[in-house]
Amino acid sequence: MAEPPSKTQILLARVAVALIVGLAAAGVVWYGVSTEELNRLWRNIVARPGGPMTFRFLLQPAMAALAALRDGVADAQLDRTPYLSAILYRVGRRSGRLWEGIVSTARILILGVVMDIVYQLVFLGEFYPAEAAIIAVLLAFVPYALLRGPIGRIARHWGARPTSG
Repeated sequence: MAEPPSKTQILLARVAVALIVGLAAAGVVWYGVSTEELNRLWRNIVARPGGPMTFRFLLQPAMAALAALRDGVADAQLDRTPYLSAILYRVGRRSGRLWEGIVSTARILILGVVMDIVYQLVFLGEFYPAEAAIIAVLLAFVPYALLRGPIGRIARHWGARPTSG
């Protein structure tokens, strides 16, 4: 992010983190952590792209890609370390860069949670809170984190090209 986040963006990011953490904790409390639960979780996750509401498996990563594009180009302009590299290898900058990603994807994360809750209640007839949190992170934050660095590298490469003329 080139400019500091607004108060609204910070609030949305805090809501998204609270929602994800709260749902994950509620899922552990309600259903526990067992091999049976983990198997059910992965079966449900794998079955979803071919089921109803498939559009969200395109919509959320596409929205995350747009956020990654905006932030990756800003990283290139500011000559910053690629996003995922900074998170994985730069301990001193990890939390700040991670927070940037959360701020950038907060709306997508919240939308993902809401869409998954609707999906679960309508099509599964049950509610698995941790599953909603995991799906939102997989469809919103993971694509953002994976794309922001390469986009920044490409933008840096294009920006470094000598102009002809």
